[in-house]
Amino acid sequence: MEINLIIVAVYSYFLGSIPFGLVLTKIFLKKDIRTVGSGNIGTTNVLRTGNKFLAITTLVLDLFKGYISVYITMFYFESLTSLSALICFIGHIFPIWLKFKGGKGVATYLGVILALSYKFFLIFGISWISLSLLFRFASLSSMISTLIVFLYAYFFEINNNVLMFFIFFVMILFTHKENILRLKSSTENKIKL
Repeated sequence: MEINLIIVAVYSYFLGSIPFGLVLTKIFLKKDIRTVGSGNIGTTNVLRTGNKFLAITTLVLDLFKGYISVYITMFYFESLTSLSALICFIGHIFPIWLKFKGGKGVATYLGVILALSYKFFLIFGISWISLSLLFRFASLSSMISTLIVFLYAYFFEINNNVLMFFIFFVMILFTHKENILRLKSSTENKIKL
């Protein structure tokens, strides 16, 4: 059991820590994404380079690493699925290769919940789109949608994932702490529709 735990922790962290936003912008734009916009390595900041294709590719790859980490674990080490999900997510936020300064985790979280159940993915997606159309803040939509997924799991799912979903919600609040301050001061950028 202990060796399995180590194996899962290592590949989950490694997958999560791959900084696709940084890699793609360096290869195709010859830029360091950390010097652009907010300095974040995630999809929203890659979009600030003006290259929508790279932003979408970053989103898909960050989502995929969360999905593949959980999928592998569900197949080979089912009892450690929650651990794999959380460590992959932590790897994205705190990658060792970037001095533990990574992304905000939303795309990787999406991949994780898609692997767990398409229902969670759909709930997040519908919530995010609805809230974005209503308020036009990507950060606010992400935080509230993560809360909605947690509440759905708490009230309607009979499984052991409720604590994990709560931890995800708290961590996404943490990674969006600067966005929260900007929302409070009315300086947060709106989504351009």
